[in-house]
Amino acid sequence: QVQLVESGGGLAQAGGSLTLSCAASGRTLSSYVMGWFRQAPGKEREFVGAISRSSTYYADSVKGRFTMSRDNAKNTVFLQMNSLKAEDTAVYYCAAGDRVLLFRRRNEYDYWGQGTQVTVSS
Repeated sequence: QVQLVESGGGLAQAGGSLTLSCAASGRTLSSYVMGWFRQAPGKEREFVGAISRSSTYYADSVKGRFTMSRDNAKNTVFLQMNSLKAEDTAVYYCAAGDRVLLFRRRNEYDYWGQGTQVTVSS
């Protein structure tokens, strides 16, 4: 059983930065696609970014501001968030899937973390 645990959320000011981490246990996920999604109050969970073995993909709303990376030795994925905006406020979820074709679709992912809250004050 794969477990994903997010950390690094918190309060930041607009224009600031935060780095989220997603630590996996139970299985080596180096061959998995890892994704980040977020859900703001009253809204659907939306795609933020994904990282495969060699490529990264981002939602237009975060492109140029957010960067995903992975440390396979530590079974951990990171989301570096810069130039934060108030509209980035949400619970951020890490996800993993071994047969992901459509990175933006939630149901492509098999495992999910519990989420970490990110709040950006304007």
